[in-house]
Amino acid sequence: MSPLAAALELPLAASEATKIGTDLDVHVGAWALLAALVVAMIVVDFAIFGRGRREVTLRESVIWSIGWLVLALAFAGVMAAWQGHAAGAEYLAGYIVERSLSLDNIFVFAVIFGYFAVPLAVQPRVLAWGIALALVLRLVFIVLGAALLNALHITFYAFGLLLLYTAWKLFRHEETEIDPEHNPALRVVRKRIPMTADYRGHRLLVREGGRRLATPLVAVFVVIATTDIVFAIDSIPAIFAITTEPFTVFAANAFALLGMRALYFAVAGLMSKFVYLSQGLAIILGYIAVKMLLVDVWHPPIWLSLIVICVVLSATAWISLRFGPKPPGPADPQQRTEPPVAAG
Repeated sequence: MSPLAAALELPLAASEATKIGTDLDVHVGAWALLAALVVAMIVVDFAIFGRGRREVTLRESVIWSIGWLVLALAFAGVMAAWQGHAAGAEYLAGYIVERSLSLDNIFVFAVIFGYFAVPLAVQPRVLAWGIALALVLRLVFIVLGAALLNALHITFYAFGLLLLYTAWKLFRHEETEIDPEHNPALRVVRKRIPMTADYRGHRLLVREGGRRLATPLVAVFVVIATTDIVFAIDSIPAIFAITTEPFTVFAANAFALLGMRALYFAVAGLMSKFVYLSQGLAIILGYIAVKMLLVDVWHPPIWLSLIVICVVLSATAWISLRFGPKPPGPADPQQRTEPPVAAG
């Protein structure tokens, strides 16, 4: 059954219904394999970068970013071979959307790390734990979103209006400012949990004076986790406009998030050059919002969504690099102000 047919509650042919019934065990097995793959990738990320023993170099980040990208694209091939080219294209479109929206998370991580003065050597571990926690939260949102879409068709319109509002805010640079000091969860943690004044390596808890204390890393994790809920509210409806199949939605989210740790250290310093990224993301979200709002009358093919996403992102990157503000360079010799010459 296609995701669109599920969304519109179209009747199934008898042969198709029989096929779904016989493939149920295979589908459950696929979830188990995906879960095992995600856990294995998290373990690798922790084993190599989550120990907090040293700073991550730019070369390492670039190599691992490429590796995660290749793995994500290879999974698109697996989806296409297993469920058909349409399923592979839906996963790929969803992955690109989630990957693009995750770029905003990079800015947020930089703000949070700067606010809490997280040491560079500890940041990889914080990111690894934060991403693992984000995956759990995203899975909860995906299950709830799929249930709502199944039970209430009007949810499509609610998600569409939410995305349209988000796109408008992004286009006008009205993104929600991330101020950890005003995070309600952080206030609760500070009131209820005794905390040390400084970091103790990568440890979350320490024992001092006969009592157990939390380190500032606990506060960092709380802020990252609660902030990701805000991002999930935008990104999960966006991918549901591409496919309502929870397996595809979670797979796209998992591969997008698992590559974000390496991406952070590779491009955090370069993101300021893409000054028109918000407008590009706003156009993509606007297109997806319109697609959701017109779900009963307009059924664009998945290849059109892929083209729109890729063209908008490419154009945004080119315009930013071509027409964006240039970094200050050396002063022009012809415009240099010479010291006044004394009359004599």
